[in-house]
Amino acid sequence: MSYNTKNYTEQGGEKTVIGGELVIEEEAKVTGLPVLESQPASTAATVEDLVADFNALLTKLKATGLMVEDTP
Repeated sequence: MSYNTKNYTEQGGEKTVIGGELVIEEEAKVTGLPVLESQPASTAATVEDLVADFNALLTKLKATGLMVEDTP
């Protein structure tokens, strides 16, 4: 009987595959992820201002790679 592991690091260590569940404990530390520029809380008084604040957030998410860019 053979066993195929769901989580493994490929030869050379360049790629780690997580096929199972990844649990990050509360005291754990993750490094190397993109850092998003701070987005202040919206103080919008109109729908137009709220749309502008929301679009600014979307732009920041896309710029850091946390969201894919729009396709033309």
